[in-house]
Amino acid sequence: QVQLVESGGGSVQTGGSLRLTCRVSGLTLNNNNIGWFRRAPGKDREFVAAMDWFSNTYYADFVKGRFTISRNNGNNAGDLQMTNLKPDDTAVYYCAAGGPIVGGIYRVPDVRSWGQGTQVTVSS
Repeated sequence: QVQLVESGGGSVQTGGSLRLTCRVSGLTLNNNNIGWFRRAPGKDREFVAAMDWFSNTYYADFVKGRFTISRNNGNNAGDLQMTNLKPDDTAVYYCAAGGPIVGGIYRVPDVRSWGQGTQVTVSS
């Protein structure tokens, strides 16, 4: 059984930083894709960042230069370092693993496994 457990969410002010961690069991990250999505209030879940098993990275335009995705194969975990946070970044952030990244796009229907989500709140 695949399990993804996120941690590291919280509340920060505009310009602050947070680091999210996703610990994975039942699936080996060094030969699977990993990513992060988010769902803001009243909006659909949207792609944030992904790393494929070749360590290529992909980012949504609205986080480029501010967020960095990484993977620790030894711990079978992934991280999302978020800097220069803005109120529009307020959302529940979900870790995702497995499934294909096609043409640089990691789509919600293609994700194999999801975490439970962690809340990120950015105040102005």
